[in-house]
Amino acid sequence: MAAAAAVVMVAAVLAGQAMAAGATTYTVGAPDGLWDMETDYKEWVARRTFHPGDKLTFTYSRELHDVVEVTKAGYDACSNANNISAFRSGNDLVALTAVGTRYFLCGLTGHCGSGMKIRIDVVAAASSGPAAAAAPLPSTSSVTAAVAGSRLVLVLLYALLPLW
Repeated sequence: MAAAAAVVMVAAVLAGQAMAAGATTYTVGAPDGLWDMETDYKEWVARRTFHPGDKLTFTYSRELHDVVEVTKAGYDACSNANNISAFRSGNDLVALTAVGTRYFLCGLTGHCGSGMKIRIDVVAAASSGPAAAAAPLPSTSSVTAAVAGSRLVLVLLYALLPLW
């Protein structure tokens, strides 16, 4: 009985890892730009769909820019006065952990007003139906990792089945 519980526990952990492999890390502005004043962020966002588990990387010159997460009001007013968080490393990673809208801008004077701000809508992954058909295809590496994880779970279950 303890062996069966161990098999179930290992299978659950591996299945979770295979699902997490589907998360995507986006470099904001890439491939044509980065976190700068030349990138059209509305166009960049329009070509992507963000889900919980995805991550954003903001890459920029820390002498010239920063990244500030703000509320909708701060985003609309280009104000970082009551920010949620601020990043200044030049290579900042932001996890998108839940469904909802996140707002980011450059807090340096005049940069947000010149378009250096981004709105990220994080949506739940479609499970089936017409909405799923319109969703972008997962990357090859995500599919490969998920298949490999699933195969490992099956091998472990098959190997430990006689112990049950």
